[in-house]
Order: sequence, then structure tokens, then C-alpha cells
Amino acid sequence: WWAETSLELFEYHPVIGDLLGWRLVYNPGAAFGIASDFTWALTSLAGIAVLALTVYGFTNRAPSIAIGIAALLGGAISHLGDRLFREPGFAVGHIVDFIDYSGFFVGNVADIFLVGGAIFLVIASLFQKDASASPGGRPEQENS
Repeated sequence: WWAETSLELFEYHPVIGDLLGWRLVYNPGAAFGIASDFTWALTSLAGIAVLALTVYGFTNRAPSIAIGIAALLGGAISHLGDRLFREPGFAVGHIVDFIDYSGFFVGNVADIFLVGGAIFLVIASLFQKDASASPGGRPEQENS
């Protein structure tokens, strides 16, 4: 909401010189504008991701994994909402991007949650202990 009411389309407003700034862009594609002609497919993938993350989030019992899932889910829901309800129409809407990273790409807060959640999940999974695994990495077998 803030970006659309405060920024002009494509106009750069520096926050930290040329390193970081505000620039309003409507992105029909995924990261870096990939798949711009397949917005409907990206909408479908976002819906599937939201459903899968929700199911996994409710079945997972590890708090560290839940934090990563929650961040991913927040980002995915935000993008799904943009795709479903923004112009140019239902299920083909464009993502509102406004954080310009040195002209390398323009993203939004949902992107920060998606990347942060993914990184958090990787780190958490590296330190996650599998209670059913033996020291050798294989599940314990019962002797009969």
C-alpha cells in the first residue's frame, strides 16, 4: 500500500545512496522477472506452496522448523494475494516490488521473508537432531 501511494512508477529514491533505495515496479513474473508470460502458472504454484506449507506447518513439531515455515508461508501468502487480486486481473496479477538493491533487482518485504525463511530452514535442518536415527545415521532396528 505505501509503495503505491508514495512512489512514482520506476522513479528511484535513494535510501543508502546507490546501494539501497525505493523504486515502484509491477512484476508479472518470478524473481528477476522470470516467467513473466506465465503469471497464471506462478499463481498456481503459489497456491500449491501455501497449501503445502500450511499442511507441513501443522504436522511439524520442531519449533526451529516452524519459524522457517512461518516466514515462507507469510511470503507465499503475500505473493498469492497479489497474483489473485491485483491488476491486470484475477489470477494474473502483478507483484508490487519497491525495494531496489543497487539496480540488481527490485523486491518487496515478502521476498525478504521467503529468502530469510529458506535460509533459516537450511540452517535449522543442519542442526536438527532426528530422534529416530542412531549415531550411524540409520534408524534403530529392533532385535527380535
